[in-house]
Amino acid sequence: MNTAIAPKPQLLVDRDGAIVTITINRPEKLNAFTIDVWRDLGSHFLQLAQDDAVRCIILRGAGEKAFSPGNDISEFETSRSNKAQAVEYGKVMRRTIEAIGNCPQPVVAQIHGICVGGGMEIASLADVRICGASSRFGVPIKNLGLVMSYSELAPLVRLVGPATALAVLLEGNIFDARQALQLGVVTRVVADAEVAAEARGTAERIAAGAPLVARWHKKFVRRLLAGGDLTDAERDEAFDCFDTEDFRAGYRAFLQKETPEFIGR
Repeated sequence: MNTAIAPKPQLLVDRDGAIVTITINRPEKLNAFTIDVWRDLGSHFLQLAQDDAVRCIILRGAGEKAFSPGNDISEFETSRSNKAQAVEYGKVMRRTIEAIGNCPQPVVAQIHGICVGGGMEIASLADVRICGASSRFGVPIKNLGLVMSYSELAPLVRLVGPATALAVLLEGNIFDARQALQLGVVTRVVADAEVAAEARGTAERIAAGAPLVARWHKKFVRRLLAGGDLTDAERDEAFDCFDTEDFRAGYRAFLQKETPEFIGR
């Protein structure tokens, strides 16, 4: 009797208290993205954005060989072989890029090994990016005759600036973790064996803080990057925290030399 084997999920979502870990689960392909991975990743982030109990999201690739090398080139023949197909594929990518970029909860990228192309694009959307000493980065799409779309390019430009983003794209070099740190591609470099523990510790430190404050800080940084004059209402929003229960719990715990327990209200 033949028993059908269910395909393994390409994304794994694990929840531990206020911390959610999303794992791109294609280790046999170094966690390369398919259109289904792009679509599902966006859907998960959109769902988590509505969950106030989530205080931090860790994004990683399965195993320790790669975060992701970007899109699975084997899909190009069937789903990105011409402009019409690429436009539709690009809409799926844009939805996910915007879902991660607009996510109100802090996002930590746990980077093992290879993080190039679309993998580096996704990692650049995280608020904190932690990699191992042997990690490698770059966007060598010039060698495929491909252009990075506006949706993909914007996070990289915001992260490292236009000059560095252009140099990375025009030269197409693969660079190491030390240079990634110098360029601002990553936030922190640790020993390969310590990446998971450092990412988890970072997420726990974030989750221990007042969740509304984390969301406000993300919102305010995005607004400043958008440019333009701030309205009086926008400036006043920075003082909304004084009317929260978490503020009262925080300063009282400080005065009593206790650890505050924040509830997100």
